[in-house]
Amino acid sequence: MYKTILTGVVAAAMSSFALTAHAADVTLNLSNEYSANSVHGQGDQYFADLVAEKTDGSVEIVVHYGGALGYKSADHFDAVGVGALEIADTYGGALGGIDPIFLVSSLPFLTTTLDEAELLYGASEPALKEVFEENGQILLYASPWPPSGLWGKAPLNTVEALSGVKIRTYDKNGTTAFNSLGAAAVRLSWADVVPSISTGAIDAVLTSAELGAATSFWDYFDHYSEIYQYSIPVNLVHMSKTVFDGLTEEQQAAILEAAAETRDRNWAAIPQMVEQTYADLDEHGVTIVQPSGPEFQAQLQDAGKLALDEWLESAGETGQAIIDDYMSKVSQ
Repeated sequence: MYKTILTGVVAAAMSSFALTAHAADVTLNLSNEYSANSVHGQGDQYFADLVAEKTDGSVEIVVHYGGALGYKSADHFDAVGVGALEIADTYGGALGGIDPIFLVSSLPFLTTTLDEAELLYGASEPALKEVFEENGQILLYASPWPPSGLWGKAPLNTVEALSGVKIRTYDKNGTTAFNSLGAAAVRLSWADVVPSISTGAIDAVLTSAELGAATSFWDYFDHYSEIYQYSIPVNLVHMSKTVFDGLTEEQQAAILEAAAETRDRNWAAIPQMVEQTYADLDEHGVTIVQPSGPEFQAQLQDAGKLALDEWLESAGETGQAIIDDYMSKVSQ
């Protein structure tokens, strides 16, 4: 397991926080790479508002959107671990280099519904919590993205259409799957996506319809291709344990209650959000492309199996136990 090492200076700073955090008013910073109007941006503000309400204003969470603090999702784990950030909202797959367990929610075509995605998260949550705990952090809650598809300038609903297309993927799973289908897939952090579109470095983007709409992707693309619920990945909201321990018991309880309520709200919000997003795409002239048929579906599933096999090799017994647990629950 990956282990963050605190420097003396940072450790001293965090100890200082622990001594002073019992004051009536505490301000905590929450970093998010995505925009304020994205599903997770909205969820973060909901969480911050709940914490303020439940603590009678004694804990203020200031949400910084769009990577405003200079952190991408891949930076959040270390930043929270060493105390540079108190809280972060992080796309799980961006932490795949720390531990392959973080890639589980984005395994292609493993989940086909929101209920299945929640079952997969439930199977993986204990292992995810363990990684955070070993690195001085608390996993507060996880929230899903809407299903992923492909934004592009033409339909991308056959293997032939994917051939040679420079597709932005969000983690190793996507790069493995789409390269096996003949695309030229490249992993990019969200902050790098729009600049790469503008310079022609990529031709298409793997992401949700919702996040593309929140970023006005219709300024660049006029097609959104559904690909059989490619995946329903999750973001993880995690907090420094030193900072958490420095709060009063009442403040800690309020944060955990707010986290649980935000989690439930965010999972429940996805269906209506997808419906509204599709209406927005229609209003802006974006064509929603359906998959081409059983042959394409089988080819996609083969690509997903390749990514799963690679992931299981790296995730070992822990990964296999998660998949076994998930499959047993899906079959019930």
